[in-house]
Amino acid sequence: MSIIWSRRDFIACSAAALLLMPRHAKAVTDGNYVIEMLSKDPNDPKQRNLFSPRLQVIDAGESILFQATDRGHNCASIKGMIPDGVDPWKGKIGKDIEITFDNPGFHGYVCTPHASLGMVGLVVVKGEGMLTNLDAARAVKHRGKSQKVFDEIWAEVEAQGLLLA
Repeated sequence: MSIIWSRRDFIACSAAALLLMPRHAKAVTDGNYVIEMLSKDPNDPKQRNLFSPRLQVIDAGESILFQATDRGHNCASIKGMIPDGVDPWKGKIGKDIEITFDNPGFHGYVCTPHASLGMVGLVVVKGEGMLTNLDAARAVKHRGKSQKVFDEIWAEVEAQGLLLA
């Protein structure tokens, strides 16, 4: 059986397929991953002040563009949640920042103005020695909703088997 598609049907189905793609799909542009800084989730308006995705797994040497999709956000590393030898970073409010992750391990980050509202995330960089800073990263205490969000992120990390490296 063959199906003949009209141009309109093809465009409509293609658009629908793009809309149905999971938000946590590997987003890559120009060889970089993209994490959006959002004031609200377009798929769930009740979810406010978030990084999307909030958990990203990459290989050592890859880059992530933290994209200021909505105004009023930044991305900054969290003290105690980056491997030894990694320089901390702090992006400017409302500006994109690109980070290349050369050191395997767990790299926690936050939107400085929205930390207590739970706008946090985690980059897991795979490679030899990636578990070296696991205990220190998990031991960091967070304020407000950030602790609950990190509890959820760590559960996602465990579910993906990333602690068995």
